[in-house]
Amino acid sequence: MDEIKAVRHMQDYIKEHFQEEDFTAEKVCRAAGYSRRHADRIFKHQTGRTLQEYVNAVCLTESANELAGTGNSVLQVALNSHFSSHEGFTRSFSRRFHVTPSEYREKLLPIPLFVQYPVNHYYALLKYKEETNMSKDLSLCMITAKERPQRKLIWLPSRSAEDYFSYCEEMGCEWEGLLNSIDEKFDTAALMELPNFLAEEGFSKMAAGIEVPLDFDKPLPAEYRTAELEPCVMLYFQTEPYEDEEDFCAAIESAYAAVGRYNPEVYGYRMAYDKAPSFNFGADTGMGAKLSVPAVKI
Repeated sequence: MDEIKAVRHMQDYIKEHFQEEDFTAEKVCRAAGYSRRHADRIFKHQTGRTLQEYVNAVCLTESANELAGTGNSVLQVALNSHFSSHEGFTRSFSRRFHVTPSEYREKLLPIPLFVQYPVNHYYALLKYKEETNMSKDLSLCMITAKERPQRKLIWLPSRSAEDYFSYCEEMGCEWEGLLNSIDEKFDTAALMELPNFLAEEGFSKMAAGIEVPLDFDKPLPAEYRTAELEPCVMLYFQTEPYEDEEDFCAAIESAYAAVGRYNPEVYGYRMAYDKAPSFNFGADTGMGAKLSVPAVKI
């Protein structure tokens, strides 16, 4: 666990300081009290990336956000992202995202933005599965109904996934960054349970995806699927925020329990799992857990 805490400490330092002008990977090591060699070893062991690879992924993702959200020149974006030249930045950006910075700014194509997953979340899930009791009562849940027009679903199917971590083990984690790079999305990328009419033989009903307007037509990687969805209501279930990061599994379970207890007919709805996917948006300490399930008015 000491190694996990050390890597999480470095992740937090990167997240807080990577935009500073004098930021370097060496400063991350010094802040953590480790040699560069040892920091690289434990970082690679826990994240699958060396410290510098992780830093580069963070900086390139921020550069994509800057290209999309500001009028700064490509050179200024490169310098802000700790690259010393336009050429070096363009090579690195193109290698990671398969599009040049200028082309991305012009077309805002879907690209696999890097998501900084806290390394301890995987171990928190394993611990939660071994325990029978939640560490806190997270049962308070707010419910909101949102109308959805006819729209398009974009999803990445899996063959055997059952939850978030088994999905990422099978499909990798770049789906979240790519789907969240699509500005037209109705909500953030999430795990989904597909309705029967979208389930494919030989595939799990577990997928990851987003909803977008019906006229969305930007190119997507070949492994992604699209389909039209009929109008419905999405019922959002959101738990209260929580303090201990290791309670994120408990928060999600609380949201699912609230869905199970909810009687939509009292409020003029019925569940409509045949109309659209149900979404699991995950959880964090600031917002709690968030789910959405399809319904129709009665």
